[in-house]
Amino acid sequence: PLRLVCSRDVANPQREIGDEWTRILAINYWPIFAVARDIVQQLPPAEASRILRLLEYTAGDVAASGANVEHDLTGRVFQRLIVDRKYLATFYTLPASAALLARLAVAKLQGVDWSDADAIGELRIGDFACGTGALLSAVYEQLAARHEREGGNPADLHRTMMEDVLYGCDVMPSAIHITSSTLSGAQPTVGYGSSRLYTMPYGRLSDGSVSIGSLELLQSSSIQTQFNMSDPAMRTGSMGEETAASVPADIADEGFDIVIMNPPFTSNTAKEADRIGKFAPAFAAFNSTDKDQRDMTRHLSRLKKGTCYHGHAGMASAFAALAHRKLKPGGIVGFVLPLTAVAASSWRKFRQMMAENYTDLTILSIAANGSNTSFSSDTGIAECLIIARKLTRTEEPNHRATFVSLTQRPRGFTQAKTVAASISECAEARQIEDGPYGGTTLLIGNDIAGEMLTCSYSQSGDVWGGVRVLDYSLAQTAYALSQSKLWLPAMSDAVELKTAALNDLGSLGLYDLDITGQPPQGPFTRQVHSPTATYPALWNHNAKKETKLVCEPDSQLIVRHGMESKATSVWSTASRCHYSRDFRFNSQPLAAAFTERESIGGRAWPNVVFADERFDYAFIVWSNSTLGLLSYWWHSSRQQDGRGQISIRAADSLPILDLRTLTDAQLTTAREIFDDFRERDLKPAYLADADENRALLDRRVVCEMLGFGADVYAGVRLVAAKWCGEPSVHGGKGR
Repeated sequence: PLRLVCSRDVANPQREIGDEWTRILAINYWPIFAVARDIVQQLPPAEASRILRLLEYTAGDVAASGANVEHDLTGRVFQRLIVDRKYLATFYTLPASAALLARLAVAKLQGVDWSDADAIGELRIGDFACGTGALLSAVYEQLAARHEREGGNPADLHRTMMEDVLYGCDVMPSAIHITSSTLSGAQPTVGYGSSRLYTMPYGRLSDGSVSIGSLELLQSSSIQTQFNMSDPAMRTGSMGEETAASVPADIADEGFDIVIMNPPFTSNTAKEADRIGKFAPAFAAFNSTDKDQRDMTRHLSRLKKGTCYHGHAGMASAFAALAHRKLKPGGIVGFVLPLTAVAASSWRKFRQMMAENYTDLTILSIAANGSNTSFSSDTGIAECLIIARKLTRTEEPNHRATFVSLTQRPRGFTQAKTVAASISECAEARQIEDGPYGGTTLLIGNDIAGEMLTCSYSQSGDVWGGVRVLDYSLAQTAYALSQSKLWLPAMSDAVELKTAALNDLGSLGLYDLDITGQPPQGPFTRQVHSPTATYPALWNHNAKKETKLVCEPDSQLIVRHGMESKATSVWSTASRCHYSRDFRFNSQPLAAAFTERESIGGRAWPNVVFADERFDYAFIVWSNSTLGLLSYWWHSSRQQDGRGQISIRAADSLPILDLRTLTDAQLTTAREIFDDFRERDLKPAYLADADENRALLDRRVVCEMLGFGADVYAGVRLVAAKWCGEPSVHGGKGR
């Protein structure tokens, strides 16, 4: 009892606690109590009693509140204490988010007799980046609850769950111990003989080779794992047990019924390396040297072959590949992933993998601002939940997904349960093809929790656009546009409006590093702009100078010695039209810009080259009208507040007005509109509904250039109001 080592009657609490924890270490628990003992031993003797008694009172208050038995408390505290968190990128899945994901995943399991404890014992559940076990605990709770509802006793499941069903892997032994204690606590009076919770080898090993944790399983079904978990290098205290051992873990390919993960999001890109100050940030934990990081990066390059891993997508895409390898046909995958997974070009192979191998796909996101867009604690980036069933040998993919956009993340288990039930039990959700009537509403009581919409998606890995949308009528309008239909809210039927992929109409410029990257990649260096520049460039954003359709170049390019021929080739991609690769809706007015002279497009403003120069003017006025803004937003990655991003590769499929279908008279009108607007200031895009000049631009594009009536113009202005009300557009910025 705590009072015997730390009450006012104890003369030397520091010594008594140290002795008691030494006795505990004789049993096990090194990753927890060795660190604790080290800290207590370092306290100044004169202050130790006061500090320890203060901690005793604090622990008593926490216990009295009941918070000490909540996994949320342990997980949150542990996450904040991880020294290498910025390298491991371990973010704690919030309990309500874990419950939501687990409920949706378990609900997709087919053919399980929940009344039969033996049948449940045949399941295999895996989390290969388990952290402190929030997701495994949530799945366990779901299995036990379903068994109990069918008349079973959850205690009868416990031994089998711990010994055979639940597999958890992590590189941090302390995390594995917390996972173990949490899962054990589900039935604390029921003993078990062993578990499938493993500390994975990571970094430089004793034989000189390197290991990259669970990702070793990308090419293997068996791995030697850490057993004693007491090595000082693994952050478990200044001393270890006398015996160090490892045990083989058999983790079979296609052996799991559910794989559920919130994997690390770190990447080894040059940009991330510069920000973190490490050669390979994803492998910089545990004091690994630059050589260790290089060797681990090369090792991953060998293991990733044939998978959906992409360096710019980061480690999360490697763990997605691992989940696919380990999941059996008919099994369920459940991910917490960055929102870029549904839109970024670096995640294209992941989306292709899902399209070719999975069905019953459900994707959840949050149409909110700031940290409220994530399902994890302290991430600061938007996230999504992705749940799907792996195809059996005889099934064909249907290439449809259910998108759920929540107004806020679930605040507790009751909300998570209600949302999960509404999604799982919905017999028929509204489709994106149905027209601009919005999605199926999700309710918690009388409050709207979000909307649900089913959408088709391509097998080629194109953007999944239905995320982070507050009003799904906008998604339906944007989708109709991509299908050459103008179908606005309150319109009973669609009218034809021909659109096409940008790449079908023109060619896109180069990636900025192919222009100014280190030799031999880039033939130019970039310098301050000169009005007499031979090679002008529109490179960066400057919102204050980009309020008109016509923008001035901000840089000049200087040809590197010996690279004259390549410079000529690069300059041949110069044009007057540029699209915004990184569009801040809540501060920048333009989706596309025009330069009087042909200019190279840089980091922010890649080139768009059309064969017919008349297309330049029509492209600029269309792109900056409300319909153009809507198409850009729908096609962009909306991970950050008030901001849309479209890579050069993703811009290939950006739907725009099919300029080839415009008559000579319409192209002439487009030029007239452009000339009339070249000196007019436009407000930031998120104020499109309140901007008189944007409204006038809409009227002239819709009515004069395209030939529609006042009713269509009114519908476009309603779309402007709806679009400006989207959190992903305004980002919480005041109007």
